[in-house]
Amino acid sequence: MLTTRQNFMLLINKEVPEYVPTYNLFWAFNTPPFLRGERNEDGTGKDIFGVESAIDSGGINPPMPKTHDFILPDITKWRDVIKVPDISDIDESAWIDMAKESWDAHNPEKPFGGGTTFGFFQPLVAFMGFTDGLVACFEEPDEVKALMEYLCDFAVEAGKKYLYYYRPDFGFLGDDIAHEHNPFLSLAMFKDLMAPSWRRYYSIFVEAGLPVGHHNCGHFEEYLDELVDMGVSFWDPVQSSNDKLAIKEKFGRNLAMCGGLEQRFWNDDTPEEQVRAEFRALLDMLAPGGGFAIGEGVVTPGSNPNASDVQKQRIEWMADEYEQLKFSYYA
Repeated sequence: MLTTRQNFMLLINKEVPEYVPTYNLFWAFNTPPFLRGERNEDGTGKDIFGVESAIDSGGINPPMPKTHDFILPDITKWRDVIKVPDISDIDESAWIDMAKESWDAHNPEKPFGGGTTFGFFQPLVAFMGFTDGLVACFEEPDEVKALMEYLCDFAVEAGKKYLYYYRPDFGFLGDDIAHEHNPFLSLAMFKDLMAPSWRRYYSIFVEAGLPVGHHNCGHFEEYLDELVDMGVSFWDPVQSSNDKLAIKEKFGRNLAMCGGLEQRFWNDDTPEEQVRAEFRALLDMLAPGGGFAIGEGVVTPGSNPNASDVQKQRIEWMADEYEQLKFSYYA
C-alpha cells in the first residue's frame, strides 16, 4: 500500500491514486523562519511587516490581524510603510540549515510543501482593513498593483532559494479572497490586481516541474479557470457554497478538490446514520476517477485532542466509513 505522501503525490500530479487520498493544510506550512515574524506561544504577535495579530473575544484560533490601528491608512503611502525583509545576507549554509531543520521535523510518510508568501490580497487587508483595502482597489488600482508587484518580487526572490534548498514536494499559496457567497473582488478586478502576482509566484514552481496548490475558503469557483491556467493542480478547502459536482465534471483530475465535508452543518444531536450517509455521499460524488482528497483530520481518530466528545465520536464513524470505502473507487 502506498504511503500517504506517495498517494497524495499521484493525486496532485493528475494521476489516479491507489485509494482516496487524505489532505492536511499543515503539510504546506514548511516556510523559512524569517517569514514567521515575532510570535508569542499563543500565536499572537507581529508579522514581518509589523501587523499585530490577536485572538478574538470569542477565543477563536488561529490569531488574526487586529481589526483596528491599521499600519497603512493611505494606500499611496505604502512605499514609506511596507518593507520586506532583506535576505541578501542569508548565506548558503544558513539556507541549508533552515531546510534541514524543516525536513528533520517532518514525517517522511507525509507530503512536504510550502512557499515564501502568505498571500497578496490578505496582506493588503491586514495592512489597511477590509473596508479601506477594498476601497483602495476601486480608487487607487495602480497603487494596489504596485504594492502587489513589490510583495511578489520578494516572494519570488525568496521562493527561488526555497525551491533550491528545501526541495519541496509541491509549492503553495494561501490567499483567502472570498467569503461564504462571493469573492471579495470581481473576476475582472481579480485578473487586473491580483492574478499577475499569483501567476508569477506560482511560475517558479511550475517551471521547475512541481505541482502547486492553493488555499482559499469561501465561494471561489468563479476564479478556478484562472487558477488552473496558472498551473494549480489542487485546491482546499472546497466548501459547500461551491458547486462541487459541477467543478468535478468540468476539471476532473486537472484540479483536485481537497475537503468538501463541513461539520458546521451538524449539531450535537445529528444522528450517526446521517453522519455516515453524508460522508459516503460525498465520497461517492467526488472520489470516482481521482481528483479528490478528504481531510486527514476527518478520518483520523485522535488527530484533534481539543475536539469535543461529540466530534471525536463523529471522527470514529467517518474513519470507519473511510476504511471501508477508500479502495472502492479505483481499479
